[in-house]
Amino acid sequence: MEKRETGGAEEQFARLYNIVMRLRAPGGCPWDREQNPASLRGDLIEETYECVEAIDEKDPGHTAEELGDIFLLATMLSYMYEQDGFFSVADVLDRVSEKIIRRHPHVFGGTKDSLSKDSGGGAAKPLSSAQVLDNWARIKVEQEGRKPKDSILDEVSRGLPPLDRAWKLQKKAAKAGFDWPDLKGLMDKIREELGEVTGALAFAEAVPPSAPDAVSGEAAAAVEEELGDLLFSVVNLCRYLKVEPSLALQRTNSKFTGRFKYVENKMKERGAVMNKENLGLMDSFWEEAKN
Repeated sequence: MEKRETGGAEEQFARLYNIVMRLRAPGGCPWDREQNPASLRGDLIEETYECVEAIDEKDPGHTAEELGDIFLLATMLSYMYEQDGFFSVADVLDRVSEKIIRRHPHVFGGTKDSLSKDSGGGAAKPLSSAQVLDNWARIKVEQEGRKPKDSILDEVSRGLPPLDRAWKLQKKAAKAGFDWPDLKGLMDKIREELGEVTGALAFAEAVPPSAPDAVSGEAAAAVEEELGDLLFSVVNLCRYLKVEPSLALQRTNSKFTGRFKYVENKMKERGAVMNKENLGLMDSFWEEAKN
């Protein structure tokens, strides 16, 4: 990544803030002026995943670009609320700084939460990562007045994509001791769920074409439910093996994309059409791409 003199972070953030103000001002960009927090939700999710992809690619230049897009969206969203009088961009930055300082007394001061006492009466030891997370949760309740959740699973946001939410729900449950004792039991569960998918498919195929829509709907719902259970079990396997499922799937998506593009190019070179009739030829190119 080419480096150039850009000034300090404070100067550059002020520049970005002024650019956002200009875009949203009368006479600014029509598209930017039409946007609102709801309309930018999808962009925020998309840019976050693009940033994750850039990190996976180990490409600092691309990562810097994608982080810049996230900074832009965060600033734009904050400024929209500032325009409506709810809070300012400065409020957002101040609140997150205060929160981080408050939740890290072991770093920014205060001995109460900075060390763990040795049960044998010896010298206190620095906090472990697990203890830091426990303190984080306690500070949210005791100092910030957050209402304790009725269930530890309520701590997992409902706004997460389903794959990520399943992973976090399972991590919470496992932390409470609700976990598989060994890998074999988990693998057996996946096989069991796969068998139930097969059973649901058999039920769906057994429904006569002339059956009422309600019966057909019941068959489709059964397949959907069993596939959901299978996916949930596979996500649980990822958690057990300490693999983030969304990142694993992102890698597979990239691998599939690269191989499929190879097939497309080879088919073009042959002058062949990509359709079911040419599946054998496409399969041969797919194997080439894998090798």
